[in-house]
Amino acid sequence: MSGTVEHIHIAEAAGSPMRSLDSVEVVAGVGLTGDRYARRDGFWKDDSDESRDVTLIEAEEMERLASESGIDLAPGESRRNLTTRGIRLNELVGKEFWIGDVLARATELCEPCAHLVALTGKPVIKPLTHRAGLRADLLSSGRISVGSSIRVGD
Repeated sequence: MSGTVEHIHIAEAAGSPMRSLDSVEVVAGVGLTGDRYARRDGFWKDDSDESRDVTLIEAEEMERLASESGIDLAPGESRRNLTTRGIRLNELVGKEFWIGDVLARATELCEPCAHLVALTGKPVIKPLTHRAGLRADLLSSGRISVGSSIRVGD
């Protein structure tokens, strides 16, 4: 099972526009440098153990959303940090995987929410349920770049 990173996005504060990057430094247990959740300044502020280090979404699901529902989301508009291609993210839940040289652990699906609908103005909850990506913990620090491989195993 392998894929690649197609896009990288961060937002500096809750609700602020997502900014596209060619690469980003990541810090284990913290997140993507400059991102709202690494600063603990995201929309979801709680004391739960829910992972907010990095979020991922499949480019193929964004394309399916457009073709089946007529809803276009530009890269980054999903509010996920990494847009991937070629790997089924739902199958990674509970597994460790590599994003380039950075080790991550997929913790849970990242379901669409009313906040995403409010920010995009698009009715994405039903068509993206169980298809809106993945939350993961970062287990090591390093750099992720557009084109980085995503793979399970060594």
